[in-house]
Amino acid sequence: MKKILILLITLGFLTFCKSPEKPGAEQLLEVDRSFSATAFEKGFNLAFIEFAHPEAVLLRENSMPVVGKEAVALLFEKADTTGVNFTWEPLSGDIAASGELGYTYGIYSFTKDTISEEGTYVSIWKKDVAGNWKYILDCGNKGIGEKSNDSK
Repeated sequence: MKKILILLITLGFLTFCKSPEKPGAEQLLEVDRSFSATAFEKGFNLAFIEFAHPEAVLLRENSMPVVGKEAVALLFEKADTTGVNFTWEPLSGDIAASGELGYTYGIYSFTKDTISEEGTYVSIWKKDVAGNWKYILDCGNKGIGEKSNDSK
């Protein structure tokens, strides 16, 4: 009886101490796709506000960093989105073993009237207090050149 009890306690301890499996990146890629879909459906300005972490930082060309969700909201509330189509597609990403931080990167497309631009982007994601993925850092570069076959 003692041997069975010791065996059960040992098995329970080993099961309890087993490290959690690393989360798959597909979950985060889906969040990024939802971010892009929201930009298409509601406008990129509202999407960038909705998906911002409270401590979000935007890095944009020829601009100082935009720091904090309130600053992001101030920036995007004034944005003229008439005739703008701004969407993106993540190519890959990963989530840290802790499950609290991750990244995605991909290509974007921006059109307005006769202006058309493509480029690359990277977003760093962090879970908010409710456990939802929100971008904490976002930046992009104009131009994609030749597409690589190494993309996932």
